[in-house]
Amino acid sequence: MTNYESYKLKFDTGVDSLVTEMEQDAKENFVPIMERSGIDTFIGLLKIQQPDTLLEIGSAIGYSAIRIAKSFPELHISTIERDEVRHAKAVDYIQRAHLEGRISLFKEDALTLNTDLLPESLYDALFIDAAKGQYKRFFEKYAALVKPGGIIYCDNMFMHGMVFVEEQEVPKRNRTMIRNLKAFTEWIMANPEYETSLLPVGDGILIARKND
Repeated sequence: MTNYESYKLKFDTGVDSLVTEMEQDAKENFVPIMERSGIDTFIGLLKIQQPDTLLEIGSAIGYSAIRIAKSFPELHISTIERDEVRHAKAVDYIQRAHLEGRISLFKEDALTLNTDLLPESLYDALFIDAAKGQYKRFFEKYAALVKPGGIIYCDNMFMHGMVFVEEQEVPKRNRTMIRNLKAFTEWIMANPEYETSLLPVGDGILIARKND
């Protein structure tokens, strides 16, 4: 935890016991969820955008969906998770949070999901937080479901600092993923169909606004 995150935690008063339990669950079971500073910043960005609908790729145990839903009483979230164990935990947590009416959870592989099954044909916001080496494929499939003027958010763009070092310094098992993540970043930053920014918050958040 950085000095900033430690300092900021002193002022966090809106996190309830269920959220704290989920954070501990994720830590003990090595489930990747957004860092506290990252999710807080993401919620702040959504408060500026004020979306009515959001599609999330990568539910994990439902942490980010629940945090977001608690901050936006009118927002409906569709979220996709392929891992059976994580999906089951997400179902439990969402029910315990009494948010099953506003969070639609799909146990599917996002890359093969029939998008006609989703409750919305177009979304105000898209949040990608799944397999980092597949970001470009997720983006290309689901960007079509984002309204003109809508925003696409991607987490873990720094991948714990691995994008900043030479390839030989990256563990071999991660090199293809990091190579793909860097290629995606270069592609989207140069894509004229989007206005894109990369924020050094949490593990790196990318924001791409779809041109009208």
